[in-house]
Amino acid sequence: MANGVLTVEVERTGDGAVVRCHGKLMAGDDVLYSAVKRLIPECKRIVLDMTDMTLVDSMGLGMLVRLYVSAKSAGCELQMVNLGKRVRDLLALTNLLSVFATVGEQGIKYH
Repeated sequence: MANGVLTVEVERTGDGAVVRCHGKLMAGDDVLYSAVKRLIPECKRIVLDMTDMTLVDSMGLGMLVRLYVSAKSAGCELQMVNLGKRVRDLLALTNLLSVFATVGEQGIKYH
């Protein structure tokens, strides 16, 4: 992870996937968007593991909303796990925390 740029690791499990995010989700970075967009048609559930996500800017937030809408319209559940305080606060401030299903306390479980 050079200079905090975003990297992702995708782990597929049956009809679900876990996308582990590392770094900063900022304007102009489409790594996460591309990875998740490819998974949506094939998955019933995608979990974004935000453990190592250090920052989300307004463009990154917009991208998360676009991914959520795309997933929902395709019948796919998009969830977040392990939100850091800064990311959780941003989602709460923008009234988006309740939109994204967070499974942080329950861990990652598949149907």
